[in-house]
Amino acid sequence: MANTKSAIKRIRRISRQTTVNKSRKSRFRSAIKKMNLILDKKDKKEALAFLPKLNSELMKISKTGVIKRQNASRNISRITKKINSL
Repeated sequence: MANTKSAIKRIRRISRQTTVNKSRKSRFRSAIKKMNLILDKKDKKEALAFLPKLNSELMKISKTGVIKRQNASRNISRITKKINSL
């Protein structure tokens, strides 16, 4: 258990950050899943329409440090390759 006043404040702050980060990570996973569903339907037009939104979402999340920038770039690159192969 935290003994000092500053440690108690840090515990409160960390719990708030944890909830925010969980929601961001959830948005990241949801966006990837949505794109994968579109790719499974083999709907190239819809996939191309959703790609900029996905790109924006992943870069916003990587900017906050929830996922690394390279992770976001890798996901976008792989998805773009799949779209081009449709």
